[in-house]
Amino acid sequence: MGGEALGLIVYLDGRFVPEEEAVVSVFDHGLLYGDGVFEGIRAYHGRVFKLKEHIDRLYDSAKAIALTIPLSREEMTEVVLETCRRNEIKDGYIRLVVTRGKGDLGLDPRKCPNPTIFCIAASIQLYPPELYQKGMKVITVPTRRNVPEALNPRIKSLNYLNNILAKIEANLAGVPEAIMLTQEGYVAEATGDNVFIVRNGVLMTPPPHLGILEGITRNTVMDLARDMGVEVREAVFTRYDLFTAEECFLTGTAAEIVPVIEVDGRPIGEGCPGELTLELIRAFRELTKVEGEPIYR
Repeated sequence: MGGEALGLIVYLDGRFVPEEEAVVSVFDHGLLYGDGVFEGIRAYHGRVFKLKEHIDRLYDSAKAIALTIPLSREEMTEVVLETCRRNEIKDGYIRLVVTRGKGDLGLDPRKCPNPTIFCIAASIQLYPPELYQKGMKVITVPTRRNVPEALNPRIKSLNYLNNILAKIEANLAGVPEAIMLTQEGYVAEATGDNVFIVRNGVLMTPPPHLGILEGITRNTVMDLARDMGVEVREAVFTRYDLFTAEECFLTGTAAEIVPVIEVDGRPIGEGCPGELTLELIRAFRELTKVEGEPIYR
């Protein structure tokens, strides 16, 4: 794959430029205030996985913050595909970003007449490969997930400080990921991934209204599980349910499906990746071989 570290070609506001020329103004409100939205998207085997769903979520996030994207969905789709082509991507990671654009030092978005759009196609490895075989240990953290009434987590915005604070707590605890709770103490999501548990043979994940990002991989895994005949529920649950679950795993675009074998020092199930988790990993990887928008035609 091209563009591993240097020499990337980046889409920026209608042009494809070398990465060293892909710069935005220090007055851009995406930089100054985290005012903007983004998507992380994966490419597998020369196809962009679930591209329509990612584009739809990008536009939904933008609408929620009253940000008008100056490209149509079809044009944005082509931006993603052409960025992949220019970087000779077959398997990789795409970051698509729309900021409020250049303004002044005030908050007022009306001072930002032109949104900034950029797209990067490169590579990513979120977790080491052995975690997918052996599973990971995680903790729950004191930092609570943003309440939907303040900043709805369904908006995939550039403001990730809430998640970063929880990630810092995970780092200090020596684990790769942290699970965040709602203000009421219910399980919400990890710092960058959705959370699933298996209890009494039922696959459970928190509902979007609780204050989570409705993940593309999350929804795909739910569909795969239903196809297997597994009962799937969007349900509210607590740390107790985590501790006593038969299985637990996280899902995300970059992470895909990663087993969790310990939460707050309590082993999950037998302390190894569960049978359903491993079956879903296999099914997901098979799906990525055949589904997606072709990059090269």
